[in-house]
Amino acid sequence: MTKLVDRPSSDRGRRRREELVAAGLSLLVEGGWAAVTTRAVAARGEANAGLIHYHFGGLPGLRLAVAERAGEEAIAPVVDALVDSPDARSAIEAMGAAISRVAADDQVVRLAVELVSGTRQDPALGEALRASMREARERIADWLGGLRPEWTPERRAGAATLVVALLDGMMLHRELDEDLPVDPALTVLGELIGAGE
Repeated sequence: MTKLVDRPSSDRGRRRREELVAAGLSLLVEGGWAAVTTRAVAARGEANAGLIHYHFGGLPGLRLAVAERAGEEAIAPVVDALVDSPDARSAIEAMGAAISRVAADDQVVRLAVELVSGTRQDPALGEALRASMREARERIADWLGGLRPEWTPERRAGAATLVVALLDGMMLHRELDEDLPVDPALTVLGELIGAGE
């Protein structure tokens, strides 16, 4: 029987969980999904491997938590920059700055690449990424609804799909080509959403 005193407090448990996710995230950056093992995460997090089962239900749950955090670090900043903008022109400027910031951070670019590659290996990771992309599209479509109320819901959804695909693609392509012409792509995106009006 476990003593109540041996169980982590709610704050302590959350902190330990975060430490394990951070350990998994750093391993993901260094060696891809193959490096995110129970033993490696426990060692990196200076924890007992049993804590991974306790906090995440095992390695699949931990990998899912790592994927969610990777999405928060790699995708969310760019989407946030767009939807927090009051108009299309400032959205394009904010996205350009966010893409430059994200693309300059090798760790974040690596996370974006690993997120996509992980979907091939693990259907649960694929579903988590799909859900994250759906949420990003919905947020952008809602933002476009405020910006372009005359657009039909279908047009807003279509534009949001193009925006997310463009942003995601630019981050991945930036990994391959540091000279990727981001500004011309954002200019075209601005034309699509009416930044010149």
